[in-house]
Amino acid sequence: QVRLAESGGGSVQAGESLRLSCAASGFISATNCMSWFRQAPGKGREGVAGITTSSGNEYLADSVKGRFTISRDNTKNIMYLQMNSLKPEDSATYYCAARPGASCGSFEWTYHFLYGYWGQGTQVTVSS
Repeated sequence: QVRLAESGGGSVQAGESLRLSCAASGFISATNCMSWFRQAPGKGREGVAGITTSSGNEYLADSVKGRFTISRDNTKNIMYLQMNSLKPEDSATYYCAARPGASCGSFEWTYHFLYGYWGQGTQVTVSS
């Protein structure tokens, strides 16, 4: 059973940084697609960043390129999202998601319905 647990959310001022972590357990394969999604009140779930754990191939939404970085530590089974230059529009609940045994495709990584496992979410609030 795959389990995901996010941490690292909080409240910051615009321009500041946060790092989110997603601790994963239960993976059988070395190849897994792990991604970050976010959802603001009244909006749909948006793909923020994805990474294939074996290859390290990374994908970022255009809205966060140049500000956010995704990475993973395969020895600890932890995925990170480093968020710099945060903006008020980045405020949302951030979710970690996983597709065990799959690589993240360049488009497919954004399809939330393909992910079978989700964390509980962590809140990020950015004030101006």
